Amino acid sequence: MPKELDLHLHDLRHTGSTWSSRGGATLKELMARIRHSSTRAAMIYQHADRERDQAIAAVLDGLVEEARGKIT
Repeated sequence: MPKELDLHLHDLRHTGSTWSSRGGATLKELMARIRHSSTRAAMIYQHADRERDQAIAAVLDGLVEEARGKIT
């Protein structure tokens, strides 16, 4: 017999907000989506993950390479 799915409306809200954050939504955009005036509440959805960390590192690497090209 399959297990009963225990899903709540808040779970869908959390998933949607987390995916929005991963998709590049800013803190202010998240606050508007979840209708919170508190940055603390919106920051819950900005999970640190390896994939995002690698994307940030790649951008920083590109900026360093660009700066090197201007120096030489």
